[in-house]
Amino acid sequence: MLVSEEIKRLHELHQAGALTDAEFAQAKAKLLNGVGLGSLAGGAGPDLVQRFSRLRRARGDRWLGGVCGGLGQLSGTASWMWRLAFALFSLSFGLGLVIYILLWIFVPEEEIGN
Repeated sequence: MLVSEEIKRLHELHQAGALTDAEFAQAKAKLLNGVGLGSLAGGAGPDLVQRFSRLRRARGDRWLGGVCGGLGQLSGTASWMWRLAFALFSLSFGLGLVIYILLWIFVPEEEIGN
């Protein structure tokens, strides 16, 4: 989507009352600085990439490889929820085990000092 189309869409949302004056000004400034509406709506922006680059396998909270413990630390949720999600995906689709093994291989372990 072109920047002009995104600004037009922001203006329409502002006119409809979905955005306050401050929100409209902030969104327009972010858009003009190159962020785009996808990032404003929770898309994969630079913050998301930075968060995933901090992903490390946990040393303390681990059952197998520490993947769920690391995901729990990164996302702020309990690691048992990640374990449950991987188990459900493994049982229903068969992908949970594959994804877990790939994360185990490619995600580095956290450093001893952390």
